[in-house]
Amino acid sequence: MNKIEIIKADITSLQVDAIVNAANNSLLGGGGVDGAIHRAAGSQLFAACRTLNGCSTGEAKLTEGYRLPCRYVIHTVGPVWQGGNQHEAELLAACYQNSLKLADQYQLTSIAFPAISCGVYGYPIEQTTTIAYQEATQWLKGETTIQTLFFVAFSETMQQAYQVARQGITH
Repeated sequence: MNKIEIIKADITSLQVDAIVNAANNSLLGGGGVDGAIHRAAGSQLFAACRTLNGCSTGEAKLTEGYRLPCRYVIHTVGPVWQGGNQHEAELLAACYQNSLKLADQYQLTSIAFPAISCGVYGYPIEQTTTIAYQEATQWLKGETTIQTLFFVAFSETMQQAYQVARQGITH
């Protein structure tokens, strides 16, 4: 039985197979969740990311978790919000699809996602959580190794937005 859980937590503290990093194109760290993951994982993560030659928007790449309690970090680059007419929804959906594809490739059973593109990339929260929930629900209907998928909220507002998205998808 595959399940989706919405939690308010520090993603760097989770003991799951993989956490997803809302990275920038360089994969070399930045602000928000990206910076927090890099700080918690240590310099080995930075060194590993340097060998990956960056990442295109919508794509995903995998590294070990190093000092994090998770086994792996899946780095994905969300789109910068430009008003909604620059294929942002498709690119954001691709972030989830490609991250989940990597999780299945490595036969992971648990994965935790932050709110991709919601920070400095300015993606509207309600639209982000709806796309995230739709993609996760669709993926979990198919053949997958994922048993538990976490949406990790950094605030009460984000947690509530995920809950609203869940209600919109399941009703």
